Amino acid sequence: MEQLTNISVIQALAEKHGFSFSKGLGQNFLINPSVCPRIAEMGGAEAGCGVLEIGTGFGVLTAELAKRADKVAAVEIDTRLLPVLDETLSEFDNVKIINQDILKTDVAALLQEEFGSMPVSVCANLPYYITSPILMLLLESRLPITAITVMVQKETAQRLCAPVGTRESGAITVAVHYYGEPRRLFDVSRGSFMPAPKVDSAVIRIDVRKQPLDPELDEEFFFRMVRAGFSQRRKTIANSLGSMLNLPKETVYSALRACDLAENARIESLNMEELIALAKSLKG
Repeated sequence: MEQLTNISVIQALAEKHGFSFSKGLGQNFLINPSVCPRIAEMGGAEAGCGVLEIGTGFGVLTAELAKRADKVAAVEIDTRLLPVLDETLSEFDNVKIINQDILKTDVAALLQEEFGSMPVSVCANLPYYITSPILMLLLESRLPITAITVMVQKETAQRLCAPVGTRESGAITVAVHYYGEPRRLFDVSRGSFMPAPKVDSAVIRIDVRKQPLDPELDEEFFFRMVRAGFSQRRKTIANSLGSMLNLPKETVYSALRACDLAENARIESLNMEELIALAKSLKG
């Protein structure tokens, strides 16, 4: 297939198949030829491994993954893209397109059916508006995946990869660091897309932890605490948790003292170890 990042090729394919870009689905297709090979190389697409791709576009990343991995299963919600992909990916016999909404898919069953015991990584150029739900689906489900490599909005990448306990961190930062080890790989300018979005992007990789950070932690309570604290992040922990979790302030003060934390501490100032200790103290 001709270069799928070539604007004239994209336009010709779109015209041939009566395809138009959907703002509602956050469709911005890559026209920078250097990006997808880098994502594939840095995302774990290699011999002996499988890749789950989320969102295909015209198949530019799919093709790069298929060149390297043993198998690619690509979940694409837009039915209009199926005939396009039949054409653009016709040379690959190791690609399966699955026309589903990833947020409504039993991903664990899909991985078992498509890959069996093969090591699997996830690669995706995610629409900005569903970045967080998809990441949390993949991480919270404890799927047998080694890594998640995704392109996201640049500001989102900064937040996801920020150290826990810094001003840039938020509840999703804590979740991502709890389930994996994120790092920012490289930035992608808005001019690398067609149509061009209003913001720049960045590619991040999350290496998924094989074991929980703390096997004794009540994770359900921990994340309720984190969400409650960050929903009122400018308040002290005693005030935010007291109101959001219906805890007496003295109970929160006692837990803070037990963890050697200041009574006027705010949730955004706590690192991962301190957050876990606080949750265990409150729960205990």
